[in-house]
Amino acid sequence: MFLLNKIKVYAFVGPSGTGKSYRAQMVASEKQIDFIIDDGLLIKENEIVAGNSAKKAPTKIETVKHALFLSDEEKQEINKALKKYKPDKILILGTSDGMVEKIAENLGLPKISETIYIQDVATEQEMETARRIRVTEGKHVIPVPTFEIKKDFSGYLLDPLQIFKSKGKGQKPYISEKSIIRPTFSYLGNFTISDSVFRQIVEHLAIKSPAIHKILKTRVENYGDGTSIYMEVMIVYGYNVAEELKAFKQKAKKEIENLTAMNVVTMEVVAKSLYMPKEEI
Repeated sequence: MFLLNKIKVYAFVGPSGTGKSYRAQMVASEKQIDFIIDDGLLIKENEIVAGNSAKKAPTKIETVKHALFLSDEEKQEINKALKKYKPDKILILGTSDGMVEKIAENLGLPKISETIYIQDVATEQEMETARRIRVTEGKHVIPVPTFEIKKDFSGYLLDPLQIFKSKGKGQKPYISEKSIIRPTFSYLGNFTISDSVFRQIVEHLAIKSPAIHKILKTRVENYGDGTSIYMEVMIVYGYNVAEELKAFKQKAKKEIENLTAMNVVTMEVVAKSLYMPKEEI
């Protein structure tokens, strides 16, 4: 039986906005740690295995609550994952010694055996640059690839960030994939996208498709995790209906997600009728 109190716990501590998440994988790699707890998430190497990002919370107060795992439901989810994966080491990120100690306590983990501070791995100039970006651009980093969090961050502005660093001659290179997000409580504030915007994008693409003669009906429903689109069209006779509709759906989904940062949860395109072009005499 796996016991949580057998896990060796490390901490990575630094003030908010100084680049902890940016450097988390580097610190974990140097200490041969495969698991990271950061802002409400349990991360195994480059994969989120449990938790919900505190960066999705609507306010800073809620962010702190999520990051500390104050709810029983959040604790249970992380503990279940830890028992499943059985890590021998784990790295907890936090803004203070008190915060990382509280996270370990709330999750039933042993006391922290070693603490690494941001000053140990970053220069004052690097930390100042990170602070400036946080304040002026509202950018936060999650130490996993963008494809890993995209579905969970519909409506957030996401940017991929890939880093390749050499630690020195004879040392194993450090490769890190991360995602930059702008949370809802950043200086940008909340933003909303009208259903008509999605409708206009998909109808514009339909008009440009040579296989679609006419749009008969479009319905858009916007949810918290993305948008659902239903469309009825008239197809031009002579085209392979199944292939053309599949290609159109793929193109429309990609375009909408690129332009709006919103996930397309479902997209249904139905061919309701055929258009028979008049033969030229």
